[in-house]
Amino acid sequence: MAHSHGTQAMKGMSHSGHSHQAAHAMGKQIMKGSMASASVKSGGKVMSKLARHPVLVFGLGLAAGYVIYKYRKEIVSSVGKATDASKDFVLQQKENLEDIVAETKEEG
Repeated sequence: MAHSHGTQAMKGMSHSGHSHQAAHAMGKQIMKGSMASASVKSGGKVMSKLARHPVLVFGLGLAAGYVIYKYRKEIVSSVGKATDASKDFVLQQKENLEDIVAETKEEG
């Protein structure tokens, strides 16, 4: 089975009317994947070095715990705001989906 890359792949997506947006979204996903791969590779090196120094790991844990404790109220409030925003987003997407389904039923 032949693969199509680059502009050939994008031509197949043009029927949706949003080929530029699709190409941009695809580029963002590729960049995210590349960054994740690089992070995992460098993170593995850091973790192997940290494994040789358990006192350093303990100290980093203490420092992280202190920072989390110090800013716990801000963290809780920001998580609450993010939760509310995600609920609003889900409800908005549900309404959009219902509108699309209703339009499809009207056309059919």
